[in-house]
Amino acid sequence: MTPRQLILNIQPEAEPRFDNFLPGDNLELLLALDTLARAELQEFVVYIWGAPGSGRSHLLHATHAQAHGLARFCTKGIDLPEEMPRLLVVDDVDALDAEAQIRLFDLINQARDGAGTVLAAGPCAPAQLGLREDLATRLAWGLVFGLRPLNEADRATAIKERAAARGLALPDEVARYLLTYGRRDLPSLLATVDALDTYSMSLKRPVTLALVREVLSDKVTK
Repeated sequence: MTPRQLILNIQPEAEPRFDNFLPGDNLELLLALDTLARAELQEFVVYIWGAPGSGRSHLLHATHAQAHGLARFCTKGIDLPEEMPRLLVVDDVDALDAEAQIRLFDLINQARDGAGTVLAAGPCAPAQLGLREDLATRLAWGLVFGLRPLNEADRATAIKERAAARGLALPDEVARYLLTYGRRDLPSLLATVDALDTYSMSLKRPVTLALVREVLSDKVTK
């Protein structure tokens, strides 16, 4: 089995939770979402934006799960309800079609009138989403958080913790190489650690710079 096949066969992450999200400089956001999930946040709309791989979908799923059945989760506007639940979680708002934009607009108005809270997320700030101007304005009415990327030290901590959880001794030189030449987003880095562990066990070889170069080279060329 090639390194590429191993990476593609990596199992999905554990169920998204607040306690398996590395906050870095996003602790204020994490605390706000925990408060929201407990129905103790006095806001009717919260919007999160960040690049793919930044963790915004992880946080939305974690908030939905923490709300213990009192939240409804939608993505790209599919199955938006007509009546506002206590917590409505909407991912990928940039993909809303015209009808879904109108419906979300109405739901935010219901939330403003006390029906619940809308938690939404997209890849950029509301004004840059390319949505109806009135909807973009409403998404910016409440709390707006731009996810701050993890710094080098945070990402190093994350991959070392992932390796330790798998019982893998990850040499410092390998960690530095991954941070320098691997994909910058955390999910890809963690998937590479998983692939390294599986690949090294399949070949009965220790994790070395030579091994990580094989894996990363295969990811690029396949």
